[in-house]
Amino acid sequence: MHWRRNISLGLIGAGIIAVIALGFRQPPRGVDLATVHTGPLQVTVQEEGKTRVIDRYVISAPVSGYTPRITQRVGDSLAQGETIVQLEPLRPAALDARSHAAAQARVAAAQAALQAATEQAAAAAAEATQAEAEYKRLLELSNQQLLSPNDLERARARTTAADAVQRSGRFAVEVSRHDLEAARTALQYAGGETGSGSRIAVTTPVAGRVLKLYQQSEGVVAAGQPLLEVGDPQRLEIAIEALSSNAVRIQPGMRVLFERWGGTPLEGRVRLIEPVGYTKISALGVEEQRVLVIADIAAPPQQWQTLGDGYRVDARFILWEGDSVLQVPASALFRRNDGWAVFVAADGQARLRDVKPGQRSGLAVQILDGLKEGESVIIHPDETVEDGVRIAER
Repeated sequence: MHWRRNISLGLIGAGIIAVIALGFRQPPRGVDLATVHTGPLQVTVQEEGKTRVIDRYVISAPVSGYTPRITQRVGDSLAQGETIVQLEPLRPAALDARSHAAAQARVAAAQAALQAATEQAAAAAAEATQAEAEYKRLLELSNQQLLSPNDLERARARTTAADAVQRSGRFAVEVSRHDLEAARTALQYAGGETGSGSRIAVTTPVAGRVLKLYQQSEGVVAAGQPLLEVGDPQRLEIAIEALSSNAVRIQPGMRVLFERWGGTPLEGRVRLIEPVGYTKISALGVEEQRVLVIADIAAPPQQWQTLGDGYRVDARFILWEGDSVLQVPASALFRRNDGWAVFVAADGQARLRDVKPGQRSGLAVQILDGLKEGESVIIHPDETVEDGVRIAER
């Protein structure tokens, strides 16, 4: 019976020792966990921008004279060739011979400008025709699975850009023709052929809407003084003021999303990154180097017909994107030696593991090596988390 008592005492002693050991053992660290998963990932840069009318025209007084009150208001529609105001010539002494010669020179310059604009419009039309033919050829190759979707998308973007250049070329021809008519009118007035009581009709060279009024009340105006500004609000582009450090990562043709303008996000494409930067003072008083990035709206016009000139938008440039990317929260990674590492939660313990990151967005990081889908990692690990330490999810 003594041996049974000894065994009982031994078991009681072992239990007491175990209880004491558990009492001195550190409790598990409370941590936050995230699951390694596969999903879409975008690397973006977000900047602020403003809409602006691509083709705008400032209508000025062709000669010095007296203008009655202009009846048009901002937002009014104007047809091509519509009379804006009847300008009454002043009645001073006749202009001298030198002024007459200068008016003749302006007519010759306007004729040359019209010819140059006509040639440029013809070149733009030929470029648009070639781009359309190239797109149709690549579309056939794409239907035969012989061309990547990215190449077809670039060809579509070139076609859209060529069409825009062609429309701008036609616009420039109409503007140059209007300038020639204005120069001829000035020459006629300088030559003294216009009677003192006759009026000169100031017309609009293109169809559009009034964007700005420079002169509304009646009064005397000088030659070349702006009267109003005309443009087509349905022909918009987005001017984005990007930090120079972000602008170097943006390329022409890159996809961009326009958000927070008052409607659903709009698709767009980068057309131009201006090669000259400028200094701008931020709201916090910090000097920043900015670069103007010009982008076109690729969405159908019915989706953004409420936008106008000078409206604010947020532009999110898609620098890189993938549909099936293995990723973890960026807060799970930390520097270790010359690389990166994470803590993986396994069997109630934290296990240190080196990883190879790829692309980074603001909140997520692509994992190229070191983790598998479905594993759990610790986010925001502090200095108390070490390899092998016991953990428990909060």
